[in-house]
Amino acid sequence: MIVSVIGASNANPELVDLAEQVGRELARRGVAVACDGLSGVTEAVCRGAKSEGGTTIGIQPGSDPKDANRWVDIPICTGMGYARNAIVVKTGRAVIAVGGAYGTLSEIGHALAEGTPVVGLKTWAPVREGRTDEGIIVAKTAKEAVERALAAVARRDGGWQQRLPSGNPR
Repeated sequence: MIVSVIGASNANPELVDLAEQVGRELARRGVAVACDGLSGVTEAVCRGAKSEGGTTIGIQPGSDPKDANRWVDIPICTGMGYARNAIVVKTGRAVIAVGGAYGTLSEIGHALAEGTPVVGLKTWAPVREGRTDEGIIVAKTAKEAVERALAAVARRDGGWQQRLPSGNPR
């Protein structure tokens, strides 16, 4: 199981702490983290995941694997800039957004358009025709965010240990 974590590259201490907690919670459940592998929220989530022995994947906008933060296990260089946002969210079975600026909003949009569950911690609240869109599942704590993301995947997929036709876990 892989969950994508997105968020602010220039994160304040509160968001950094939340992201690190999210990484720890995911790793404790045996869930790998996919992110952009750079700084801020994504560096913190990778650090948290690694502190619990988790696996981290950094889907980078550039072409140099050395740009990844030191907690990334698998750097994937796309050379695509912001176009890699779609790849980041498609890699996870769910997305957890922690804070964020316009790049995060773009990733949220890609995920929601594809039907990928999005859980938000202090992030964007989309408004459509003057009303708050309920597409983002709101969480108040890191543990709640992880639990809600995994529950959303289980509801959609019939359990997060879904198997592909070859018998390999997805």
